[in-house]
Amino acid sequence: MIRVGILTVSDRVSRGEAEDRSGAAVAEWCRKRGHPIARQATVPDGTGSIVPVLLEWCDSGEVDLLITTGGTGFTPRDLTPEATRAVIDRPAVGVADALRRGGEASTAFAVISRGEAGVRGETVIVNLPGSPAAVLDGLSTLEPLAPHLARLAAGESGPHPTETVSSRGGTRGDE
Repeated sequence: MIRVGILTVSDRVSRGEAEDRSGAAVAEWCRKRGHPIARQATVPDGTGSIVPVLLEWCDSGEVDLLITTGGTGFTPRDLTPEATRAVIDRPAVGVADALRRGGEASTAFAVISRGEAGVRGETVIVNLPGSPAAVLDGLSTLEPLAPHLARLAAGESGPHPTETVSSRGGTRGDE
């Protein structure tokens, strides 16, 4: 069981001008897998809005995996990666790279995501893009990794799983 925090980063969603379809996709993914949603919120773009929530949730001891959605692109207000880098203790570059590679099967635009991944204390933080389709791609890549990442971040050791990301089977449509 992984306790998940879902943080949607979007000016439009935070102002009530758009529906949070990406956060809803993450929540549905959690429900289907039995992962309790420990925290869920929406904040506007910008590090001043994101950093305090990341710090609070990670330091609360209530969240094992904190998934952000949105703010990973190239517009001036897309600052989720910068906010994440400001709070993590240790980066997980390979995880962020795997998320981009996983999205490339669906769209060449997956490489535009500047999303980061890393660990603060015992919480794994993963940035996903704001597009619902990109979120599903990211969750598909993250699925076999998430339980192991959460155990390692919590200080548990033991054998590594033998499943690889490429052998996970299924497609985005299986979600």
